[in-house]
Amino acid sequence: MSLARVAANLLRPISMAAVFMTASGPAFAAGPEVFGIPVEFILFALTLLGVALFHNHTLRVALTGLATITVYKLAFTGFKTGAGLGGLASHFGHEWVILTNLLCLLLGFALLSRHFEKTHIPAVLPRFLPHDWKGAFVMLVMVFVLSSFLDNIAAALIGGAMAHTLFRAKVHVGYLAAIVAASNAGGSGSVVGDTTTTMMWIDGVSPISVFHAYVGAAVALVVCGIPAAMQQHKYSPIIKHEHSHIHIDWLRAGIVALILTFAIVANVLVNVYFTQMSDSFPFIGAAVWAAILLSVPFRRPDWELLPEATKGSIFLLSLVTCASMMPVEALPAASWRSAFGLGFISAVFDNIPLTALALKQGGFDWGMLAYTVGFGGSMIWFGSSAGVALSNMYPEAKSVGNWIRQGWHVTLAYVVGFAVLMLVMGWQPTPKRGDLPAPSAPPVTIPATSATATPALATSGTPESPGMARKAVCGHGEACISAGLGAPKNS
Repeated sequence: MSLARVAANLLRPISMAAVFMTASGPAFAAGPEVFGIPVEFILFALTLLGVALFHNHTLRVALTGLATITVYKLAFTGFKTGAGLGGLASHFGHEWVILTNLLCLLLGFALLSRHFEKTHIPAVLPRFLPHDWKGAFVMLVMVFVLSSFLDNIAAALIGGAMAHTLFRAKVHVGYLAAIVAASNAGGSGSVVGDTTTTMMWIDGVSPISVFHAYVGAAVALVVCGIPAAMQQHKYSPIIKHEHSHIHIDWLRAGIVALILTFAIVANVLVNVYFTQMSDSFPFIGAAVWAAILLSVPFRRPDWELLPEATKGSIFLLSLVTCASMMPVEALPAASWRSAFGLGFISAVFDNIPLTALALKQGGFDWGMLAYTVGFGGSMIWFGSSAGVALSNMYPEAKSVGNWIRQGWHVTLAYVVGFAVLMLVMGWQPTPKRGDLPAPSAPPVTIPATSATATPALATSGTPESPGMARKAVCGHGEACISAGLGAPKNS
């Protein structure tokens, strides 16, 4: 793929974002623009283009882009929280929980994936998996299921660890893209499977309102999973027989279960019982690391992984921070078209601030939105935290050109999955908790008017006009109008 095509594929979501959000009205903070596009978007687009073209120097490019955008914001436009260094400090004061949670999860799950690989469970899997391309597809289904109750980062890394063993460390980039897609698809219909769906849950969206995302996600898994499994089988087939005399390290398997249990319990407790505290501390990341440290006396983690994992994590955090500084203050009116467009935008923008804006605006079909912003991030390797985490394990995936060319089926799957979701479920905007309209007044039975009705009211000591008598009988002026009694008149 030529550099021009790489640039065009990468910049298309950026230009779409600029037009998409400008169309909604006052979407951007006041500041210099070039052809109607705020300079911040252009700087961010150049950063992403640099990541695509210089994938061997992604960390330097991301940090340079972050520094450039920060200096520009300090000098010209300020931040949403204020101008100058004070505004910058307030901005990070608002973002630090998300960034810290993400850092802890990326590093913690990198250690977890190595623990899982050393249990030797992946080496036993060939006993249960088909020995052709269908075995590779079944593994993607396993990642999908894991992600429905785990964080999608953990599911992607566990999938990467299984693939490393099953395919003798030779994993096709298209199959890596499918692993990321499977992890993002599996988390899209569960309020504990993805950060964006958890945000919806915290903000009052019912878990049932998100669940139908699985209609599109399941279709997308099949559409991208089958071609990816065939790619992988042709590139490096699954091992036909497990190694002899395999002994599963059950203690290490227990450590994996402990870390995952801590993560799930922390997620549920914070988001169900302590929602008012969820933005004040990185509880889930801290819980993961508490479990890791508790397990040290029993099995030593591979601390040697952390330096390389830290580089990849800082890269992702740099892009997330850049995205949080973009002057995106509003989205277009909620519709299936805007939800579909947000999927492409989430391939380059962090889907967390996009979801926060959608929740603030309201009026979306939350299941459809969960599918689009979740699965959409799979179309480019740095479009989701699961993609960045898996790319730390497989550096050959850090090429936008290779990801788009060899993982072409992910974009196709997104479009087909969305089409099926729209045809089967339709557009179902659902109010959040607190958005529900006030219950309507119960129907009132109006007694038949008699000659004694008005005098009876008059004997109460407060003379009433006939119009006010109607209002007194009904109690609700609007209900009276609907009953055909006419509007109440002033006395």
